[in-house]
Amino acid sequence: MILRRMQALLAQLYDAPVEHDVEDYLLDDRSRFALLTGVDCPGDEQVVVIEDRGDVRIGVFIDPEVLQRLERYDPLDSLAEENLQDYCTALEGVSHFHYLMWNLARKRSVSLLELELQADVDKYAGAVKLFTEQCAGWLPRALHTRLFSDVDYVPGLSAEGRRRYQDANRYAARFCRSLDDKFLRCRQRRPEAWLAELRRFFRHGHQEKLREATR
Repeated sequence: MILRRMQALLAQLYDAPVEHDVEDYLLDDRSRFALLTGVDCPGDEQVVVIEDRGDVRIGVFIDPEVLQRLERYDPLDSLAEENLQDYCTALEGVSHFHYLMWNLARKRSVSLLELELQADVDKYAGAVKLFTEQCAGWLPRALHTRLFSDVDYVPGLSAEGRRRYQDANRYAARFCRSLDDKFLRCRQRRPEAWLAELRRFFRHGHQEKLREATR
């Protein structure tokens, strides 16, 4: 299924495989999400983490209609404007799951801002990788604007939650723009250096990520 392939994309991109398969944690309808969490899902994507007597339970909700559209118009085969939004929705959920599992295996804590920041970087980096592979190295100039400027947030967010999403977007936009300017849009492209910087960023913790994104 598409989520498993998206997880494989991230694992390959960062050279960071995890043992757990996102498809095994999928909540395939809103009623299951509500049953697990006690609240309705506010959007098309949500990852829930519940601690219970020392154990951690994780669930990944992606709206079934999003998944159906992605199966029909697979962005891993052909990413385009028509499936870009659904790609971002699903990849955000996969990113949260993958990053949580990678850090849990290393007994590292993860902040909410760190989780959102990494997901925003993942959406962009994954899109760059897909476009350049599918289009013989071509990268749309409007991609950065499309993913970081033309954004909407889930209605009903608290002031704190909205600020966290906005901060993550701002930090990720700056970091990704910096990598593009240094390694992809310069006269001498260096995709191997772009990839090395992404992998280093992935392994940073909260404070290191913020320092890296504000250089």
